[in-house]
Amino acid sequence: MSVTLLIIAFTVLISYMAFNNADLFIKMKHWPYAEMRDKEYYRWLTSGFLHGDPMHLIFNMLTLYFFAADQGGNLGLESWFADRYPEFGTTLFLVFYLLAIVAASSATFYKYRNSPGFASIGASGAVAAVLFASILINPHSSIQFIFLPIPIPGYLFGVLYLWYSSYAAKKGGDNIDHTAHFYGAVFGLLFLLAIDPSLAVTYFNEIVG
Repeated sequence: MSVTLLIIAFTVLISYMAFNNADLFIKMKHWPYAEMRDKEYYRWLTSGFLHGDPMHLIFNMLTLYFFAADQGGNLGLESWFADRYPEFGTTLFLVFYLLAIVAASSATFYKYRNSPGFASIGASGAVAAVLFASILINPHSSIQFIFLPIPIPGYLFGVLYLWYSSYAAKKGGDNIDHTAHFYGAVFGLLFLLAIDPSLAVTYFNEIVG
């Protein structure tokens, strides 16, 4: 079984356990104020496996599957890691995903550590990292969601996504952790560029071409 499917299975299991266990949900959610007060930094990771309801869970896991797993003749991000680093690529992909959860959570921690009323959950930050890493290696891939009925090139979607996430994070008021989305996406780009800086040149040539 692929690492992607294992991540999805584990996330579904933990999310469904927390749906029926309020104490578990509270203990695992990302709550910057509690993390600052009680040094509960484990929440930076555990919150990435919680979801608010089945639709939230399904949307994140479907997006993760579409971009991390192989789709027909198109290789997903996990296979890209495996092909690039045959000896440890799948392990590196798992590390990438877990670090993406932490990176997205740490960004909101520094923003909301003095706000007792703020808390967040979900794999969206890590999924954004997977999505943007996929865009970096294949900028002309078409991206389409239910709320985006017209397919658009990945590089254009990336620009719009970062702009909207930044705007919505500053505006606030919708109970969505846009800060985690933004920094998760940025982490996805920076991680791949850190392990292979030549991707920047390849990406530029793809766009210009």
